[in-house]
Amino acid sequence: MSALLPDTFHPSGASRRDVLRAGAAAAVVGTTSLLGTPALSQPKKLTFAWSQAGFCLAPVPVALERGLFEKNGLDVELLNWAGSSDQLLEALATGKADVGVGLIHRWVKPLEAGFDVKIVGSVHGGCLRLIGAKASGVTVDLASLKGKTIGVSDLNSPAKQFYSIHLAKKGIDIEKDVEWRVYPADLLDVAVRKGEVQAIADGDPNVYLIEKRNPGLFTEVANSAKGEYAERLCCIVGARGQFARQDKARAAAVVRALAQASDYVSENPNEAAKIYAKYAPAVPVADLQKLLAQLTYKHHPAGKALRDEVQVFAQDFHNAGILKKSTDPARFASHVALDVLA
Repeated sequence: MSALLPDTFHPSGASRRDVLRAGAAAAVVGTTSLLGTPALSQPKKLTFAWSQAGFCLAPVPVALERGLFEKNGLDVELLNWAGSSDQLLEALATGKADVGVGLIHRWVKPLEAGFDVKIVGSVHGGCLRLIGAKASGVTVDLASLKGKTIGVSDLNSPAKQFYSIHLAKKGIDIEKDVEWRVYPADLLDVAVRKGEVQAIADGDPNVYLIEKRNPGLFTEVANSAKGEYAERLCCIVGARGQFARQDKARAAAVVRALAQASDYVSENPNEAAKIYAKYAPAVPVADLQKLLAQLTYKHHPAGKALRDEVQVFAQDFHNAGILKKSTDPARFASHVALDVLA
């Protein structure tokens, strides 16, 4: 597959603060567009790919079961996607699905490679956490991880990518100053107790369940729902390129339905947990309720605000060496993010 981002890209010069300030202003306008537009008149079936294992994607079944897709003129068929993010993006690009959701941290690099998928919306803010074993000298300071081994579920996991960015910002060489070691997600705490790793970077509910069965063992080093990234997107909505370009009205209807569902989850985490619970029978409803209440479901930028946040993420990935040096984050964001509400 040929890359869509040529080596002639050059830095735009826009500062991170300028981009976020502009995005915040656009988000005010975007809220009205998300919630106040009438539904389409003739429902048309579309296929929606998601991973039902991701509790943070609760707005998807909420939108389905509370009729929000239907109210926005959509007839949605959910496709549970158990494969990798690359495979999901390929499914979108080749027309096996029309829209899908996933973590931006997994999508940025494949999108740089040239998948014809457009980012059209978002679902919520952060759901990734980094915890360390107190007995290993890990504290709330990221610098305490220097010289430590961090357990991850895979070397391209969203948590590994996200916290690589943060460590790099602290001047820590993510290849030399720390070691990344892969374990099955549900055995990461076993690796800590054996002394094979001193910290864990992963998402909830896994990190939550690890802490629950190991009381007092860990300290939280970082949380993508707090601090600098508290009001930043995490899981995004992607649409196959042709669908997004040629049927903006229906792509916009998906974005609105999910925004409405995200607001519902924010305002009714207990009821949302009950709706999602059938997709995660191994996690008690009470735990799901606690987890959903902690996420920033009110943060789901669209349009220009979405593009601006994608740009800031791309800049972070670029600075950490995850994106190619020749990739301009501003042009990348303009290429992959599409304002279907315009």
